[in-house]
Amino acid sequence: MKRFVVLLILLFWASLCLFARGSKETNDFIGVIFYREDDVFISEVRAEIEQISTSEYPLNIVTSNNSQITQNAQVDEFLESGNCKALIINPVDRTSVGLLIEKAKKKNVPIVFFNKEPLSSDMNKWDKVYYVGADAAECGKMVGSIFSEYYAKNTASVDRNGDGILQYVMIKGEPGHQDTELRTEYTINTLLENGIAVERLHESSGKWERDKGKSIMERCIATYGNEIEAVFCNNDEMAIGALEAINESEVFDGIFLPVTGVDGTSHGMAAIEDGSLLCTVQNDASNQAMAMYKLAIELVKGNVPSESTIGYPIEKKRYIFIPYSPVLAD
Repeated sequence: MKRFVVLLILLFWASLCLFARGSKETNDFIGVIFYREDDVFISEVRAEIEQISTSEYPLNIVTSNNSQITQNAQVDEFLESGNCKALIINPVDRTSVGLLIEKAKKKNVPIVFFNKEPLSSDMNKWDKVYYVGADAAECGKMVGSIFSEYYAKNTASVDRNGDGILQYVMIKGEPGHQDTELRTEYTINTLLENGIAVERLHESSGKWERDKGKSIMERCIATYGNEIEAVFCNNDEMAIGALEAINESEVFDGIFLPVTGVDGTSHGMAAIEDGSLLCTVQNDASNQAMAMYKLAIELVKGNVPSESTIGYPIEKKRYIFIPYSPVLAD
């Protein structure tokens, strides 16, 4: 009987230990906030980080539906839970993160921002704030270089009116996003540096969306017709929308109108393979997700992240930039 009682006591204490250990693993988490769920590139980043996450450092993932007010409330909820040990945030508005940093600092919860780079003045508010992204200027230079090489080999077919000037349409991403401005600026600057004279027929924002890219292109075709000699898009989704408009129009029957994209999403890669998209530049969702997650884990551990511990170079002590890579049809 005594042995039976002792066995029951041991089982009881063992179950308490297992419960305590299991509850800690279940309740503590890294909070991840995406600005919206219908952005194709962001969806690919989410899929990657979900795939690499472990039960030791579980994720609690929410989306802000493109509302900064919603995102602020989500941060508050995570911080007030007491179980959020680090935050990974894709800001809705990169100029409005100062308040989030101040709140997280009060709770000593580190933050890793990604995709939308906060202002340097906000990044400098706390030494436990990091950023993961890509160098948008590098991306613009790649697009410009790829197109310059294509133009040099196909000048007669691209410069169809023979005036020695490239008439182009630029479909930009989200206004105020650093990638939008830098991808646009450095694409055109690279063309100019390579001796290509340009004339901008139209430039407007498609906000990263396929439907808006298509709508902009439809209006441009109606206005400029076959005067358009190239279309530059800040991401693949808008480029695919532009291609849909081109393919549905009779203006470019029998004519290859070069269209460029950015991100190297699955949709963009498919358009490269079928020959409809001239090029894209891969924005590495996999390595960005890995860098974000490893950074967050090191910060949860109370460590100062370094290249030796996370596997990625850290610039200016708190920035990680994952290189782009060009993708062209064979």
